[in-house]
Amino acid sequence: MIPPLFVYGTLKRGCERHETLSHQRFVSCAATVTPCRLFDCGHYPAMVQRSDGLSIRGELYEVDSICLQQCDVIEGVAEGLYTRQLIEVITIGEASYCSDAWTYIYRNSTLHLADCGVEWAG
Repeated sequence: MIPPLFVYGTLKRGCERHETLSHQRFVSCAATVTPCRLFDCGHYPAMVQRSDGLSIRGELYEVDSICLQQCDVIEGVAEGLYTRQLIEVITIGEASYCSDAWTYIYRNSTLHLADCGVEWAG
């Protein structure tokens, strides 16, 4: 079974690239347990793991392998923009639970990018 996918930017509901996930199963709103920071790249966010990180808010989806490959293309994995990595997340809701989930970690410098806090406004 493929681990779920945690998204925090343009793939979320209501955002420009959500169509890619529209036929996948939305599980829950979720947040990272793994400490991360979120930065604004203008039209998209960049999440990085950091020891001074926060719990970043996003959405959790059950995805099939074809969708995951499409997301890899969107996120520029082959070009080195992001890497797909497993992190720990917790669902937000009545019956919250922790899970390992795929997400996209930014690979470039965030030195001159604005910090978004816990959620990207889009």
